[in-house]
Amino acid sequence: MKNTLTLKGEKLVWVTTHLIKLVRWPNLLMVFFTQYVVFVFIVEKKSSDIGFWLPPHEFYLLTLGTVLVAAAGYIINDYYDIKIDLVNKPRRIVIGSIISRRQALFLHSLITSLALCVGFLLSWRVACFFAACAFFLWIYSNSLKRTPFLGNLLVSLLTAATIWVVGLYFRENNRIVYVYTVFAFYISLLREIIKDMEDTKGDSVYGCKTLPIVLGFRRTKIVLLVLLVFFTFLLANYAQMATTALQSVIYYAFVFPILFLAYKILRADRQKDYAQLSMFCKWLMLAGVLSLGFA
Repeated sequence: MKNTLTLKGEKLVWVTTHLIKLVRWPNLLMVFFTQYVVFVFIVEKKSSDIGFWLPPHEFYLLTLGTVLVAAAGYIINDYYDIKIDLVNKPRRIVIGSIISRRQALFLHSLITSLALCVGFLLSWRVACFFAACAFFLWIYSNSLKRTPFLGNLLVSLLTAATIWVVGLYFRENNRIVYVYTVFAFYISLLREIIKDMEDTKGDSVYGCKTLPIVLGFRRTKIVLLVLLVFFTFLLANYAQMATTALQSVIYYAFVFPILFLAYKILRADRQKDYAQLSMFCKWLMLAGVLSLGFA
């Protein structure tokens, strides 16, 4: 009896571990951290009061709902990508090996419902926002992900919305909110296209029409470089309009990693190279979030 309970306990831990991986816990942690930094350094502003570090319960409800919507999005994305992931990322398969597709759908519905309940605790508008995000994530996973650019654009807009919604809910119209919303949008868009270049093998087998498949790698690199040029001009423009010298320095400082990214994109020609570029974009996003403490 004891051995049976031990085995069941070990299996439960094993399944739970894989479910946590399924919802991309590092990305969810990044969502929470981003919204926390935005609230503390933009909405609340700098203060010596201990409350500066302890947001009100409304903030925790808002970020909980956001994290739940994102988690549900990762589940439905993997649900539709089982065959593609068997080619691109066979070691990361959870749906179909650890849990069934029916269980995955139930889990997605449950988490989405919880997010909507959390939204209604704040307001019906927040609940509608969460519902819209969940719907668009489903549309992305079901069809738009396999189309050129539109899927990339949608995910990037939703990523940027995690910053924008904090300023919107707490009625903070600080220009820095919009600057970092645009920053998150561009970095996410670049990363999504780079990920498509990394996953071309599996995507092409199952008829996906992503940018690198439709345009080829050379032309897709040109698209990335054009986006980087626009992004660089935006950073320079924000630096000139900055209200403090420190803000200007921060915006100009990001030009250097952007130029480095452009250089690495030009030289990339293997799946490993694109995986490294994708990770570099993640670190760039984290650097952007951390810079909020000084902006």
